Amino acid sequence: QEDDDACSDYGSRDKPGTTLGRTVPDGNVLFPDIFHTDHLLFYERFKAYQDYILADCKASEVKEFTAEYLEKVLEPSGWQAVWRTNVFEVLVEVVDVEYSALKAVVQLSEPFLCESQDSTFTLECMQELLELKERRIPLQELWVVYDESGEFDQTALAIEHVRFFYQCIWRTWDEEEEDDFDYFVRCVEPRLRLHYDILEHRVPSGLVADYQNLLSQCEELYRKFLNVRNSISSSDSDSEVENVSMVEGLRLYEKIEHLKQKLKLIENPLLRYVFGYQKYSGLQAKGLRATGTKIAHVVSSTMTASLLQSLIRDKLCPESCGEELEIQFHNDPLAAVNACYEGDTVIICPGHYVVDGVFCIADSVELEGYGMPDDIVIEKRGKGDNFVDCTGANVRISSLKLVQHDAVEGILNVHCGKTTLENCVLQCETTGITVRTSAELVMENSDLYGAKGAGVEIYPGSTCILLNNGIHHCKEGILIKNFLDEHYDIPKITMVNNMIHNNGGYGVVLVRPTMPSDVKDASAEIKKGIFVFLEEIPKTSKCSIPSFLDCLLMTFLLFPDLGNVQPTQSVDGTACIEGFRQEGAPQCVTDELDLYDQAEISEQTQGNYEIANELGATSARKSQMHKKRLSELGITEADDNLMSQEMFVSIVGNQFKWNGEGSFGTFLF
Repeated sequence: QEDDDACSDYGSRDKPGTTLGRTVPDGNVLFPDIFHTDHLLFYERFKAYQDYILADCKASEVKEFTAEYLEKVLEPSGWQAVWRTNVFEVLVEVVDVEYSALKAVVQLSEPFLCESQDSTFTLECMQELLELKERRIPLQELWVVYDESGEFDQTALAIEHVRFFYQCIWRTWDEEEEDDFDYFVRCVEPRLRLHYDILEHRVPSGLVADYQNLLSQCEELYRKFLNVRNSISSSDSDSEVENVSMVEGLRLYEKIEHLKQKLKLIENPLLRYVFGYQKYSGLQAKGLRATGTKIAHVVSSTMTASLLQSLIRDKLCPESCGEELEIQFHNDPLAAVNACYEGDTVIICPGHYVVDGVFCIADSVELEGYGMPDDIVIEKRGKGDNFVDCTGANVRISSLKLVQHDAVEGILNVHCGKTTLENCVLQCETTGITVRTSAELVMENSDLYGAKGAGVEIYPGSTCILLNNGIHHCKEGILIKNFLDEHYDIPKITMVNNMIHNNGGYGVVLVRPTMPSDVKDASAEIKKGIFVFLEEIPKTSKCSIPSFLDCLLMTFLLFPDLGNVQPTQSVDGTACIEGFRQEGAPQCVTDELDLYDQAEISEQTQGNYEIANELGATSARKSQMHKKRLSELGITEADDNLMSQEMFVSIVGNQFKWNGEGSFGTFLF
């Protein structure tokens, strides 16, 4: 317990001596040591802000609550500090504290100690600067000089909390947010968690860069918005210039709100990876060798005569490969992949390979394990963002086991082109496979598990074919990203005979924003003349639960313009759907339904109703947006096939078992 309290800012002041460390300032000037306070742990800052500083205050009360906290713990005078700015550092002595303004009244210490980027900051210059500032310095610009007595521990920690808050937590627009919520819960906690997740390398570098870029954009737009608003408020005339300024202000406000929404999504640990980001992949394809030759790269930690004979017989002889091959030998699979050109093949022999780098596959190459996947293990060490990045036009990976550790991104990223994954085992760390916009993944006879996010993430405009796979023990099984943006196409997804089980959340989850009420108008038109598809499930029916799920979901997804379909209750309590009757709709006839009682049927089918409703409404919204864009272009009639994009190409024989939240779900943001 004593160790836990060592860095706490709420220990007893009666303890003799300081409990804080010391830091020797950098630079050429011999400043005295300062308190080392920037190393505080997450829970220490969390406790300070929640229990002692902000509590349940509103955004507009932050400064008031902070001032009250400082009055209780900050020594009003008698301590020294290093005043730091971007251009100089100078030693000062605090003679008073203005708590409400979060400022200290200071004077230069004797002897005069100052370090700057040039020699212009003399004693006289600093005296003049202090006079201009009325000797009042923001507390967050002060670093308290070390004192081993412990008398100023609370002062040093209090200033650290203020400094950290205004540098890392506070946003200039926070005070204008709605004032009817708990500021700590809504803003402080998620931003604090994000800060420490970034420090501990738990957030992909691409997402960090996106966040910083969004934050900079929002701050710049907010400054412009304030200037426009101030120019309007200072003007008494009702001129055309003021009207233009008001329009500009509204335009800036809308942009700011859009950026703030994106920032909040990344700040929220539950939504962070759902939001996703468009990562730029700078992989450059090498193309064919100048000589036109193709090489077979053989990877083995040790090569025996019998293994070489087997390889020549099965993989390397002209009869098996169809042409004379040049062969290169490697003991590292990463080195072999880096040596590849267009059309090369990498054959990996049984063994356990540990790599500390990224597999960047930009050409059409094939990685093939020679044996069973469990005998050919490639293990990723280190905290690099990626494991396998694919941008090649036709990449093929087969019979390998990929094991990921200490990662912050998924095990396989398909950025563009086509990647085929066959007979592989993927032991994930964060997310599993990511199929980005315009990319294509074919995954067959493979096993994926262990992802702390989704096993497979499918981006708008991508193509994903999943055949005979197991996806299990992930946070979510398959996650379909929001595709409502006007620039995105609906993804094409085929799912056949997959077993999706034992995932913490849903087997399949669709992510989309909450749709405005005007989508109801579109769905109302779609639903005209469309009536009862499923009025009641007869107890004597011969349909198994897995095939019934596939059949019903398939029916709705093949007709995405269904719109907002609402489940109703039949007289015997069985959930029914007011939907459509389509000639030739899929039928499911087996002899297993008698094994399930009515309650189980209702529970199983409810997931289908929900996903059909949400996917139908989302597709209707997409169709409506597309029609609107065509109308704006002067196109009043459009091909029905163009207007009715299908999300799922085929759903047959999939089984969803023991998923924590159910088979299907929709995540609204």
